Amino acid sequence: MNKQVIEHAGVPVGIVVPDGDAMKFIAVKFPVIDLDGTRFENAEAARRAIRVHIEGKTPATA
Repeated sequence: MNKQVIEHAGVPVGIVVPDGDAMKFIAVKFPVIDLDGTRFENAEAARRAIRVHIEGKTPATA
């Protein structure tokens, strides 16, 4: 697992960095600051959570 830039709608909103057996999200844009420090299984899980958070979808519809 390597660090990765995470984008939403083509805009970088943060990065994920290895944290034990997970990836820790570090926010760089205000719209996702609530997710700062959250641990995810992988980068794709972080992308899904960001999409849900920004677009206001419920997890069942994401």
